[in-house]
Amino acid sequence: MRALILSSAAALGLAAPAMAGGMNAPAPEMPVTVAPAPVSPSYDWTGFYVGGQLGFGDVNTDGAANVDGDGVLGGVHAGYNWDFGNVVLGAEVDYDTSDIELDGGAGTIDDVARARLRAGYDFGNGVLAYGALGGAYAGATIGGVEQEDTGWLAGAGVAYDMGNNWVVGGDVTYHQFDDFDGTGVDVDVTTATARVSYRF
Repeated sequence: MRALILSSAAALGLAAPAMAGGMNAPAPEMPVTVAPAPVSPSYDWTGFYVGGQLGFGDVNTDGAANVDGDGVLGGVHAGYNWDFGNVVLGAEVDYDTSDIELDGGAGTIDDVARARLRAGYDFGNGVLAYGALGGAYAGATIGGVEQEDTGWLAGAGVAYDMGNNWVVGGDVTYHQFDDFDGTGVDVDVTTATARVSYRF
């Protein structure tokens, strides 16, 4: 019996330091949770859109006549976009009436219509920048005679998705009409417009 008591006491004596050490041991470190990096909202530009534009046009001529002019223009547009991730492709048509007067009362540019292909880059957060190439039509009244011709265009712009299907933006477009309606006059028109569109 005495041996059993001594053995138990010895076991308790050996265990005590271990328990004391265990109680004073540092607490295990908790795993650190890293917050995920913020992700820019994704916008899908695919679909039809329609809208209007208002801006300013500047005209220069060369050849048989050399006159300049400028004035306001505005109209409507419609198009379709295909969204391929960061790349957005599209096609658009638009029509503007204008009040662009040439110097010296030489005439006016009455209207401009365009058909263009667009290629853009989606920067996220609803921002799309794009370039465009296409064809253009212009109607003019020169010396009291109505004239018209077709040419080509190149331009660039930016669009911002405001939410609720509304998009605002702007673009700058250069138009070139060589030998306008057989007059021997080369005409170039640069337009800058502000745009509002509704996406379906």
